[in-house]
Amino acid sequence: MDYKNAGVDIEAGYKSVELMKKHVQGTMRPEVLTNLGGFSGAFSMEAFKSMEKPTLVSGTDGVGTKLKLAFVLNQHDTVGIDCVAMCVNDIACAGGEPLFFLDYIACGKNYPEKIAQIVSGVAEGCRQSGAALIGGETAEMPGFYPQDEYDLAGFAVGIVDEKDIITGKNLKKGDVLIGLASSGVHSNGFSLVRKIFDMNQNTLNAYHDELGKTLGEALLMPTKIYVKALRSIKEAGITIKACSHITGGGFYENVPRMLPEGICAKIRKDSYEVPAIFGMIAQSGNVEEKVMYNTYNMGIGMVLAVDAAWADRTMEAVKSAGEKAFFIGETDEGEKEVVLS
Repeated sequence: MDYKNAGVDIEAGYKSVELMKKHVQGTMRPEVLTNLGGFSGAFSMEAFKSMEKPTLVSGTDGVGTKLKLAFVLNQHDTVGIDCVAMCVNDIACAGGEPLFFLDYIACGKNYPEKIAQIVSGVAEGCRQSGAALIGGETAEMPGFYPQDEYDLAGFAVGIVDEKDIITGKNLKKGDVLIGLASSGVHSNGFSLVRKIFDMNQNTLNAYHDELGKTLGEALLMPTKIYVKALRSIKEAGITIKACSHITGGGFYENVPRMLPEGICAKIRKDSYEVPAIFGMIAQSGNVEEKVMYNTYNMGIGMVLAVDAAWADRTMEAVKSAGEKAFFIGETDEGEKEVVLS
């Protein structure tokens, strides 16, 4: 009896590391001091000494049950982008610049090529956000996960000068709310999606004119990473007063998190076109509108609040970063809540 007979293939682990190296190398930043394969990742803070009060911000998250679609479709090169996005978007919400990322993959059986595909997506997400992929772990856990399944989670660290942390404390009546367009469902609400649609290849590979793609392609669309858009706004000299990443809990849970007491957010549902995938989910599952806005991003992946005087310049900065933005509402005096009309 040996470890391989127990279900853990050490040689497959070595091969996985070799296959992922080319993807990881493309994410490196000059501050990274260690190579892939060490026991830890080292990152120099020397370049940030010019900040008055350099402050680390962090985020951790996973992809959730969206992975079930990747299993059915045998497509594993995009979920890594989702994993990075869920972490770095939270960091960006605080005004932070992502520095580095670590991933954790747990699987029933280590198929090196599949692991390399997953990591290629993680690396792509890191490139999009400017973060270095400085480490990670692949855990082969036979008997705990089915052989063809895995879980994926990650952890990111960023930096911001303390004076530039986005807190929402200076929000006032009349500030403008700007919504950044999402790419689709992102990485939340898939437990409901999987109840509504049959998770088989026939259903997921069916083409829908209103989507312009197959259902599987629409649902697996990677989460938008908003780091460059927020960086562009900052570089334009604009102060973001508050920011909300629209994840699990949709508008009703996430928008109030950026509000101080005595301020409400008023959002107009007709201020932008809701992507067709959300209409299909609502219709196919007979899901009430309020539940949709309490579960999904409904086409807006991030909500920003800026002074009205900076609204147009903010839109220009977002556009220059290659993203779409909409004027979706404004702040007012009232209960700390979001009001959709």
